[in-house]
Amino acid sequence: MSDSTLAAQLENYTLKHPAEVLLVHMQLEGEPDQVIIFRGFSSSLMRPTAFDPEVPMLPDTAVVSHIDRLQGPYQPQSPQYIERDITLEAFLDRLQD
Repeated sequence: MSDSTLAAQLENYTLKHPAEVLLVHMQLEGEPDQVIIFRGFSSSLMRPTAFDPEVPMLPDTAVVSHIDRLQGPYQPQSPQYIERDITLEAFLDRLQD
């Protein structure tokens, strides 16, 4: 997978920030989905996740509405947000800095 794909960029971010979890809110094939990215791996919260952890769950066809940064590990009962509702454009700008 190319480092230029969105999935690779977000997975690399979590490798550089291992205490953070990204919660990506998106539309996939017209259906809402949420993907958790933690320490370089992604997992869907709403769809089946591939058995192979190397397969990213954020395809290039996904339309990202926003991203939340959470303290890892992810606790669905009591998520600890660092920052919420970051637009994809704003998050990508941070990756360039």
